[in-house]
Amino acid sequence: MHDETVHPAPTSRPAPGGDVGRSDPDGPRPDRWRILAVTLLVGFMSLLDVTIVNVAVPSIQDGLSARPSTVQWVVSGYALAFGLTLVAGGRLGDAYGRRRLMLLGLSGFVLSSAAAGLAPNAELLIVARLLQGASAGLLTPQSSGLIQQLFSGAERGRAFGYFGLTVSIASAIGPLVGGLVIGAAGPDVGWRLLFLVNVPIGAAALVAIARMVPGREHDARREHIDATGALLLGAAVLFLLYPVVSIEAGARLPLLLLPLAPLTAWAFVAWERRVIGRGRAPLLDLALLRRLPGYANGLAVGTLYFSSFTGVFLAASVWLQTSRDVTALQTGLILTPFAVGSAITSPIAGRLVSRIGRPLTAWALAVTMASLGCAALVGPATATDDLWWSLSPFLLLAGMGGGAVVAPNFTLTLAEVPPVLGGAAGGALQTGQRIGSALGAALLMTVYQVAASAADGDTGFRLALAAAIVIMSTALVAALVAVRTARRAAPAGPRPGA
Repeated sequence: MHDETVHPAPTSRPAPGGDVGRSDPDGPRPDRWRILAVTLLVGFMSLLDVTIVNVAVPSIQDGLSARPSTVQWVVSGYALAFGLTLVAGGRLGDAYGRRRLMLLGLSGFVLSSAAAGLAPNAELLIVARLLQGASAGLLTPQSSGLIQQLFSGAERGRAFGYFGLTVSIASAIGPLVGGLVIGAAGPDVGWRLLFLVNVPIGAAALVAIARMVPGREHDARREHIDATGALLLGAAVLFLLYPVVSIEAGARLPLLLLPLAPLTAWAFVAWERRVIGRGRAPLLDLALLRRLPGYANGLAVGTLYFSSFTGVFLAASVWLQTSRDVTALQTGLILTPFAVGSAITSPIAGRLVSRIGRPLTAWALAVTMASLGCAALVGPATATDDLWWSLSPFLLLAGMGGGAVVAPNFTLTLAEVPPVLGGAAGGALQTGQRIGSALGAALLMTVYQVAASAADGDTGFRLALAAAIVIMSTALVAALVAVRTARRAAPAGPRPGA
């Protein structure tokens, strides 16, 4: 008996705002895989822009004659606005239709990308990046919502496998793509092309979305949108993320806002209960999600995993370019095996997750931790010219483990979420990932900088990876708890929502 099986969304528990889990009487759409391909392309663009700019920071600073703390907001501002709009974007997609929100979000993303690429100064570039991040927040949760809507059973696991592949590769390949573009076009023009390349690709995707992605079958304008809940949740995320990204930009005063994060989070939970008590549709039905097996554990696993592995890339990039005098392109090439490993295992894990369940995620986390531990021991002890050969086997294995974490965790966490909540629940899961990425990047960079100042860059790299392994171990604990919970529930049958 397997520990956990992926099942279609439940049909017995209605939720405000629509028919929960209602299947299509005409059967699955024959063009569902083509629709998925279009949405994954759009998701790849928005997630790639999280990391692709990292290697361009020096070029932007020189090109716009800006201070390092100002240019850092080009990177951090995108992540901040992205995290602020994910849940609200998912709920709007649930209510008004995926196609409408994708067209709106992608239009904003294309226009803000053009504005960023043509920005005459750092201030306008930061504004454009904030708008770009907010648009990405409207776009990204529609992918998980469409998977919930179009796929079921084992097919849903396969679809989330491709989604996990997109997340992993987009996160890992950003520095390489950025380095290639800047290396080919030069530092003055290259950083602008990183933004402008989104314009023709996004324009073509707009046409594909308008023609292929299904719209709502009924008039959604009558549905209540919990604007107050969206503002409260946005404030909670803001009070948590803004101090974190400010630390990366060199500011300390915003840390005073951190105590407001739990207060606004409590206010959000209280408000959502009040909305449900009135019989209206909440932004996020926390009570329903809390009753679904594995959602809380999956949220914890995703947040903690992204807290660890995102910071690894940032610390490794800084170590290679500052301590080992490696170029941006060479840095991307050294880190590429991680993306290759993710590309290998994400689709396979998506196919296996419906049979293996949570143990797959636990084993994948263990492999990733062991691989990072080996990289921490071998990398600093290796000469710069031999780094690719010494690190690539361990980064490849770490990527293979990571690819088998992201996709199965999405599948298992959202497996029993009703389609009417698919966008909001997926947005909450990705908000956790964005928060984890920001916290992890700040923590691991702090560890690296302190250790590098006290000793050297090699020591900083080793300790940063050690910190990542500690964080990932907590994700492993959460995954093992989920395995134990699934085994206890197995004899009684995997009844959704029990």
